[in-house]
This record gives sequence, structure tokens and C-alpha cells, in this order.
Amino acid sequence: MDTVAAPPRSADWLRDDLGALEELTGHQVRSRYKRPGEPDVWPKADVILFAPVTANSLNSWALCLSSTFVVGVVAEGIGKRIPTVAMPCVNAAYAAHPQIDRSVETLRAAGVEVLYGENGFVPNPSGERNPYPWRAAVDRALQK
Repeated sequence: MDTVAAPPRSADWLRDDLGALEELTGHQVRSRYKRPGEPDVWPKADVILFAPVTANSLNSWALCLSSTFVVGVVAEGIGKRIPTVAMPCVNAAYAAHPQIDRSVETLRAAGVEVLYGENGFVPNPSGERNPYPWRAAVDRALQK
């Protein structure tokens, strides 16, 4: 792992761990767009792993609604042809919404490897929490 992007709320939740993540990766954890004129503190990406992807981020990404930094990074990644692996994390109630399948198909058609369904993340029943299959997501990204 070279860099970490976290939505602002997640960065806030992780605030006590941000220093350790930056030390581990050697790069600043980013949660917001850089200001005009500021240098880009990240190296060029060889691969992107976007996980866990919420229903909101999945649908925003598929529609190229990049109002958050994290969705902006992965939306640009498609255009830059950066190999990308994504693994959603949605419960069965969200998964039943027809937009989820449309978004997964849109992203797959754009070249994103979406680990969802039979060969990836299987939605949990609402209220049930099963361990997130991080190892499968990381292993697949490392194969890119």
C-alpha cells in the first residue's frame, strides 16, 4: 500500500491512526482535494483498490458525481486507465435497489474489476455484520 484516501468522516474517525498510516505508507493520508497551486503529494498510482465501497460511493462513482475526494480519485482513475479493483460493502436491503446492479455493471464496462456477488462481496442481511473480506480485495489488487 502506497497511499491512503479516506472520506472526511472516515479521516475524522481515524484521526488517532493517521500518523501511523502516513508512517506506514510514506505519504500523507488525503481526504480532500488539494488547493490550486499545491503540489500533488502522491506518486502516480500503479493500481487502485477502493474498498469498502458504500452504496452512495458506488452510485456516485458510476455516475461520475465526484463531489468527494475519494470518488474523484477513482473516477479519474478510469480515465487515466489505472487498473482498479473495487469491493462494495452494502447490506441486502441496499443490494435489492436496482441502481446497485446498474452501477456495478457500468463500472465493470469501464474496466473496473468489481468484486461483488458470487466471486466477491456478498451482501449481508440488514442488521447482520459479517467480517469484510479484506484479504480477497487486497490480494486481487496485488495481482494487477
